[in-house]
Order: sequence, then C-alpha cells, then structure tokens
Amino acid sequence: MELSARHAVYVGSFDPLTLGHEDIIRRGALLFDKLTVGIGINPDKKPLFTPEERVKLCREILAPLSNVEVCSFEGLAVDFVKSCGAQVMLRGVRTLTDIESEFTMSLANRTLAPDIETVFLMSSDQYTHISSSLIKQIAQMAKENSAEKLKEFVPVQIIPHLIEKFTA
Repeated sequence: MELSARHAVYVGSFDPLTLGHEDIIRRGALLFDKLTVGIGINPDKKPLFTPEERVKLCREILAPLSNVEVCSFEGLAVDFVKSCGAQVMLRGVRTLTDIESEFTMSLANRTLAPDIETVFLMSSDQYTHISSSLIKQIAQMAKENSAEKLKEFVPVQIIPHLIEKFTA
C-alpha cells in the first residue's frame, strides 16, 4: 500500500479527550487532507472510559471536522499509521519534558518504520498545563461546581460523562 503524505494520524489514549487534544486535532485537520485520530488500547492500563466510549465521544466532538475520522487500535502506533495508509504521525508537545520523551519515541518509531514521518505541533499556550490525569483528579475531587471547573479543560460534551464516572 502506498502511504499518503497528505494523511496524518494522531494517536493517544484520549482518556478523556482534552481541549488540548482537540486543539491539536483542529489544527492538524487544517494542515492535512485527512486526519485519523487513533485511540490506543493498552491492555496494561486501566482507563476511565472504555475504548467504545472514547471513540463515541471523540466522534461526537469532532463530527464538524469533515476530514477527521476516529477509530481505536491495538498494537504499535506505527503499524496503525501504516494500516491507515498514512505517512505522517502527528504529535502534540506541551512542555520540555514532552519534547524529550517524544524525541525518544520518534527515534524508536523511525527505526521501526523509516517511511513514517513524525510532525510535532506545539500546544497552544492556554492548554500546556492540561493532562488527562489532571482532569481525572479535578473530576474526582471537585464536589461542587465540578462541571463549571471542568469546562476549562475538556469539551463540554465530555463533562457529564466524566462526572458520572466518579459519582456512580
């Protein structure tokens, strides 16, 4: 299969999708003809949302972006990128710590799949502090007005699902 340089894949756990993730996806969708969001399934991790829930929520939020598709995958990210017919792996970078770990990962990916290019987008400054683990802490500990607090971190469509996970 010939790989397209106009097709990028953005992989992650997206547990949950954050405003920072959404920002990278929206910006990536402007740069590439097609962008696939790959929700990775890691059997060693205990995610808050099931893969099906993550795919459903991401599809709902990203539906207005006509060149973006969402699906889940297992295994190596570079193998998933190739299976999509893409030549580009899109990565978001928030901090210097991210740059170091992403650099190491991109070197490993280059060894595993030399025909896949990694393209980095710097996080928009208002999202550099956002992480899925921070959001989970806020949702779990913010008893009053948690919906109001969470809207600064996640798309509004995710908030009721996130609150439900910690109140059920």
